Amino acid sequence: MTIQRLLAAQQESTEAIKDLPGQVDRGLESALEKVDTWTADAIHHTPNFVAGLLVILLLYLLGSLLSYLTRRHLARRQRENLGEVLGGLVKWVVVGIGFLLAATIVMPTLNPGDLVAGLGVGSVAFGFAFKDILQNWLAGLLILLKEPFHVNDQIRVGEFEGTVKKIENRATFIRTYDGQRVVIPNSDIYTTAIVVRTAYPLRRSEYDVGIGYGDGIDRACEVLVKAVSQVEGVQPKPPVEALPWDLAASWVTIRVRWWNESRQTDTAHIGSAVVRAIKLALDEAQIDMPFETRVQLFHDQTEDVDGDRKLQREGWPESGEGSSRPRWQAQADQ
Repeated sequence: MTIQRLLAAQQESTEAIKDLPGQVDRGLESALEKVDTWTADAIHHTPNFVAGLLVILLLYLLGSLLSYLTRRHLARRQRENLGEVLGGLVKWVVVGIGFLLAATIVMPTLNPGDLVAGLGVGSVAFGFAFKDILQNWLAGLLILLKEPFHVNDQIRVGEFEGTVKKIENRATFIRTYDGQRVVIPNSDIYTTAIVVRTAYPLRRSEYDVGIGYGDGIDRACEVLVKAVSQVEGVQPKPPVEALPWDLAASWVTIRVRWWNESRQTDTAHIGSAVVRAIKLALDEAQIDMPFETRVQLFHDQTEDVDGDRKLQREGWPESGEGSSRPRWQAQADQ
């Protein structure tokens, strides 16, 4: 009896394990019900999805059209870079509005105000993460709007100087005079001082000339003004000037000033021609251009009159009577 009972209990437990009440059947039925629900919802909202996609497509096309019109309008005013930046901004603003409208069409219960509020909270974190990019973009937009300089202007920013080739929404591209490209972030340009070399059609240049102390200053100034005025590229108005500027150790400095075209190539070539004309004119007029002269005086600080400012001489002592003697010799004679 005991063995029969054990066998019966084992059989009952095995049957219970094999067939738990509806476990597999219920799981399969639940999964199928969910798939059916999703399929029904997808079929039910298919018109909404199609309408949302059409809205995005239409607003994308509208944004592209407005972007094209913006670029074309500003290109007629010779402001192509501003057109590219504003055109891109207009396009993506319109596309963003399209996404908001599509989201409200697909999900009618969605409140656009709540979505905008959520985007506003997320934009704070987005702003911190991409602070430098946004700062450069905004600076580039302000540069294009204010136009402190234009494309093909020659500017100096810090240690870099060259010709502006392109102004983008993030950086400004400069081609230096020796043919190198420099990419400068727009925020650096907007927050630091820049020199626009070609802001005006003319630029004043100058060069210092030294003449001998024995030469006439007025005559030298006349020779310099006449010589520089005849150089090709030097503007007649404002006229050339030659101004006595400094009484140096070895020469009298005369500063020559003239006006020429503001571009760097004109300034360099005309400046070279001016230096050549100055040299030839002063040689022809026999006006001295002295070298730097230095005089070194050697003084014996052991003279017997050392400290007596009435007798002590700076430089070489005079020969003959009355000349000072070394202190050791004066003491020996005593």
